[in-house]
Amino acid sequence: MNVNFKLADYEDIEALVQLCNEVFLEDTKVEDAKKNFFYTQHNDNVFYLVGYVDDVLVAHAMITFVPTIFAQFGMYAILNHVCVSEKYRRHNIAMKMLDKIEQLCLEKGCSTIKLWSSNFRVPAHVCYQKFGFQKVDAQFFSKKIGKEFTSEVKNDKIRHE
Repeated sequence: MNVNFKLADYEDIEALVQLCNEVFLEDTKVEDAKKNFFYTQHNDNVFYLVGYVDDVLVAHAMITFVPTIFAQFGMYAILNHVCVSEKYRRHNIAMKMLDKIEQLCLEKGCSTIKLWSSNFRVPAHVCYQKFGFQKVDAQFFSKKIGKEFTSEVKNDKIRHE
């Protein structure tokens, strides 16, 4: 199956949100996503990669590049919201997307790619391990602070209300 990958632009956001809402059981609003995309599209360290089969958006990954001053880390990338539409799975699309991501990471000078994936996505974890990712002995911690998130952009900052 032929899949074409590109960096997402504003016109991809509606389909991208629909895909991620379906795969991750989320309820992201398209208008909120468009506002946030407008904010992040000028950040050279945040990319949304999308994959199309014909005119259908079937794959997505968010790539965040993290430059550090530490020799152990150097420049590394964090992936999240890595997904392929259920109807298009088992066609090697995820592996092709991970190849493309690795190429982008090498071009950016990354030494490591880290991947954030929810525990319930066991089949995806098999794919990641097949690609060469190793499960590490670590826990992902999260703490909500402030008020509920809204996507109101003011003075180049995302505001929490």
